[in-house]
Amino acid sequence: MISEQLKKEFISKKDHLSDIIGQEQTKKQLKSAIIMDRHIIIVGPPGIGKTTLAKNVAMLLPDKDLVECSYNCSPENPICPECISKLKAKKKLDIKKIKGQKRFVRVQGSPDLTAEDLIGDIDPIKAMKFGPLSLEAFTPGKIFRANNGILFFDEVNRCPEKLQNALLQVLEEKKATIGSYNIDIDADFIFIGTMNPKDSSTEKLSDVFLDRFDMVYMDYPENDKIETEIIIKKGKKIAEFPEKLLKMVVAFIRSLRYDEKLEKFPSVRASMGIYERAQSNAVINSKNTVCFNDIKDVVVSVLSHRIKLKPSTKYLINPKKYVEEEFEKFVELKYSDLKSQSKQSRKGGCP
Repeated sequence: MISEQLKKEFISKKDHLSDIIGQEQTKKQLKSAIIMDRHIIIVGPPGIGKTTLAKNVAMLLPDKDLVECSYNCSPENPICPECISKLKAKKKLDIKKIKGQKRFVRVQGSPDLTAEDLIGDIDPIKAMKFGPLSLEAFTPGKIFRANNGILFFDEVNRCPEKLQNALLQVLEEKKATIGSYNIDIDADFIFIGTMNPKDSSTEKLSDVFLDRFDMVYMDYPENDKIETEIIIKKGKKIAEFPEKLLKMVVAFIRSLRYDEKLEKFPSVRASMGIYERAQSNAVINSKNTVCFNDIKDVVVSVLSHRIKLKPSTKYLINPKKYVEEEFEKFVELKYSDLKSQSKQSRKGGCP
């Protein structure tokens, strides 16, 4: 089983999920669930690294010799009709060593996603060749392509109810019954889903569906230091970014997450956006170091669409103006020395 391949890695003391900085409790819960072969949904706001965490798990999967077919069959236990027919005919299977990250199959949650997308469908051309009820006419969906790997379902709460029902057998038995065929096909994979609980434009997940999962909760970085480390490690760098200015950016973003007038908060992507855009502003202005004005000029562009005002506020002020005013207040209160420097500077330049 796939979970057995990861068990030895996870019970060691080494931090194997190092692509995510911090989030130690989340990592612990994820490891615990995978070791026991549990299905998982990582719950949290956007932009905090849920997808990165799932990909990190895939990278830990050891290289494996698999058959080059649509089902990623194991040579010892092939499941697809093509491989089974080859063995019956005593033909040699084409085997290739496949890395863990290549066995990461992503499904993007969407209301128009169908059961056929996940399980598979009849290929008309193959149906004409082999017959409409022949298993050879079946084209596998992403569940079978994730065999011996990870099925990653991003935004699982955008999954329509019909598709939830189609997944129940797969989640419970790791088998999929194919349409009119009188046959079950095994599929061994780790199911990792994600969801943003505050996204109101999603489908309702049934209790029966949710009962198949353990929830692993993930939140914004624990403190300023960890968020700064993430930005420096993950963000692009084309100019120097003074430590005091970066500290100001992170502190401002984090202050917005506690703002009682907001119902949607900026993620780490917002922090990284200001970090990168301020650098590009500096380069455009023929400088190799970021200054206060470079940050001030991008705050509205990066943040205004990443926040959502509560109804009591949004009718009084628009998000652009709100971000602009809050930034001014924040700087005036805690970083007035930087503001005074900007007033002395040339337009677009540094003092």
